[in-house]
Amino acid sequence: MAKFQSTLIEQASGKLGDNIVMRQTATGKILCKAPRKASTPRRSEKQAYTRLQMANLLANYRLYSGKLAEAFENKNPGAHDANMFVSANWGHAPVYLTRPMRIQGACVLADDLFSIGSIEPIGYALASTGSAQGKLVTNLNLGIEITATTTVAQFSGALMTANDNWREGDQMTFFVGTQYVGVDEMPRANMRAQKVVLSLDDQTKLWDVVTSEGFSTVDGYLATGMVLNEMGCAWVHSREISGATKVSTQRLVVVSDILPQYQTYEAMKAAADSYGGINKSAVYLNPQSSLNELVGSNNGNTGGISGTTNSGNNGNTGGISGTTSSGNNGSTENGGDNGGDNGGGGNNGGVSND
Repeated sequence: MAKFQSTLIEQASGKLGDNIVMRQTATGKILCKAPRKASTPRRSEKQAYTRLQMANLLANYRLYSGKLAEAFENKNPGAHDANMFVSANWGHAPVYLTRPMRIQGACVLADDLFSIGSIEPIGYALASTGSAQGKLVTNLNLGIEITATTTVAQFSGALMTANDNWREGDQMTFFVGTQYVGVDEMPRANMRAQKVVLSLDDQTKLWDVVTSEGFSTVDGYLATGMVLNEMGCAWVHSREISGATKVSTQRLVVVSDILPQYQTYEAMKAAADSYGGINKSAVYLNPQSSLNELVGSNNGNTGGISGTTNSGNNGNTGGISGTTSSGNNGSTENGGDNGGDNGGGGNNGGVSND
């Protein structure tokens, strides 16, 4: 650092260009120094795998819009539902969003665990055959077919009669999420919920309280009324005991063509690049690493070497390849593009593993 006394800069302050910052000191003089350049962190592949899933986890948590209050029975005092949600789903089939997608509020509907409790879980599975194929069917046998005339009392009585762990006053909640692509070509999702409290006296029509979406039957078993397509669904059993809410442990079942697109290595790599990339040198030789893109270049007198195709080479010796080699001017992920087949010249050839 240096101090200056100059009529030209004695009143100046702030940043000049990219290399100099000036400020007034206690003695009235200007202090100039070169600031530290900001850098974008480059994480290891393992760090990228774990950290990049956070954006979509929080996006999915926000879908429930406050509906997960008391959904985690063993939550410590002061803990937030968001912390419980993230902790429950950390590492499970991660979904990767790029930084611009996160900033713009994109969301990929995921099969997350969204309630954890002591009540026996409701079992459900997608029907794979017959007229019910594609519908989500529970293990709750009602012994009746739900119709537009079925009342809450009839539904409650059928459920409690055929299933020992249900009682009057219990609540059944149905969550249904929808996945779609917005006008900005980004994945978007919404979530809604509907509930019914079991009562043997309530003569209200069931479908006036809830809809057939989550309160229909297949061969007498509670099921969705629709085939799942770009959707996620689940039921939750809840009960109040001595002022505390008890819940069943449930996971959203998602049927979507969009979800798997954001669970691949390529999706993780694109997300990592949007945050500054992966520190390739630290993980490239790790046998567990999936990295396979170009990590170096050749600038000497020997051409590039490739196991298959698209290898660059330079200097005085032609490229060597298991099949075909092409020269290039500069190194790219798949080798060069300015040389000929089976050898070639050019400058600054690349070394590829593809």
